[in-house]
Amino acid sequence: MRRLTVALTLLATLIPGSYLGSQAVSAGHGPAGGGSRGTNILVVGVDSRTGISAAEKRRLHVGGEGCNCTDVMMLVHLSADERRASVVSIPRDSYVAYADGTVPARKGKINGAYKIGGGPLAVATVEKATGLHIDHYLETGFVGFEQTINNLGGATVCTDRPVKDENSGLDIGPGRHHTDGNTTLRYVRARHVDLRPGDLGRVRRQQRMVNDLLERLTADGALSGPVSTARTVRTLLKSVRTDERTGLDDLVRIGWALGRLRAERTEFATVPIRLFDHRVPGVGSTLVWDEARSAALWDALGADRPITGDTRIQPVAETPALTNPAAIAVRVDDAAVAAALRANGFAVTDTSASAPAVRPAGPPVIRYAVGREDDAATLAAALPGSRPQPVPGHGSFFDVSVGAQPVTVKAVTYDRNIVDGAPVTADSLRCAVTEGRPEPVAASVGR
Repeated sequence: MRRLTVALTLLATLIPGSYLGSQAVSAGHGPAGGGSRGTNILVVGVDSRTGISAAEKRRLHVGGEGCNCTDVMMLVHLSADERRASVVSIPRDSYVAYADGTVPARKGKINGAYKIGGGPLAVATVEKATGLHIDHYLETGFVGFEQTINNLGGATVCTDRPVKDENSGLDIGPGRHHTDGNTTLRYVRARHVDLRPGDLGRVRRQQRMVNDLLERLTADGALSGPVSTARTVRTLLKSVRTDERTGLDDLVRIGWALGRLRAERTEFATVPIRLFDHRVPGVGSTLVWDEARSAALWDALGADRPITGDTRIQPVAETPALTNPAAIAVRVDDAAVAAALRANGFAVTDTSASAPAVRPAGPPVIRYAVGREDDAATLAAALPGSRPQPVPGHGSFFDVSVGAQPVTVKAVTYDRNIVDGAPVTADSLRCAVTEGRPEPVAASVGR
């Protein structure tokens, strides 16, 4: 058994959920769907505070009432030839029809299926929404997560900027951090960080941390052979519940195949979203899947094909934008350029009335505040050949000074699915910090 022998179980432990008691979960068999091939495993974490003491809630920073619903879902697909694995995160606010037999079908957030019918209905609802048959089911929680990370010697998280989230209690600086179970839990639960808060960014951070933890375990020899790997698996299973059809032998069989995979043969993705704030009376803000792209995703898994490189799932934009142009306020001293950028979706103020009588030589110059590099890259993509200049103390506007050189304005495409959830291989998710940034290491960096 090699590097990824316990990847499936490890994914289960790296999800926020509730402390799990001894009651067994039996996930029933759902419809086989479109004749899916390979092995599909549903991994969930349940948001419930039942069984967690007040002191534990304070220590873990998980106060408040739990919803007794799934906080995270990951669908793991192992190909029939056991040469590829695909991990697809299903956002908890996905708006779907439940598989509870009501007519007409009751609809709500996918995380509510567990509250209505536990693990069996969660499985059946995922099967109904995806058309895939779920072969195995795993469930875990807050305390189990913390204990597992500690038992494994900690995890690695990486960021090129400070990350702070009051809801989860996360507060770390830029760099590479060796974190204990408590801080890692805060990291994977954080939703209100970065310029793009919400579940998609959180899911990508979870995927990245899983990948880096597996690499560290390999380097430490925790998965170097049958004895060490079996010991690690047993440690993980102390905090994970399985359905009655999933035993240690199943995990070993799956893990044995995963262990032979190279990083480029392991894929991570999030279900493509069309509407990010679909309001439903009595339900609240939901996420609506992109019908064509999500259907292509499930079709690829059902047909046992790779999901990376499939343009039906993730179209390739000619000029992708890292951030949303509508959130970038720009002042432009040329009327024609200002109009073109406005047509391209930027929030533009035309300052051509105060432009110099004689334009300076060269291309446009973009001046912006330090720390707005992502937005600067989006604006620069729309102005090919321009020169971005970070200016300490610069205001919230981006100032574009047009020079004597002719200017071309290109249409840019912003797609949150590309930024936060596009199908990628594990080798592209490795922990990496911008060159020159410090890389502090701490056993626990939680506050």
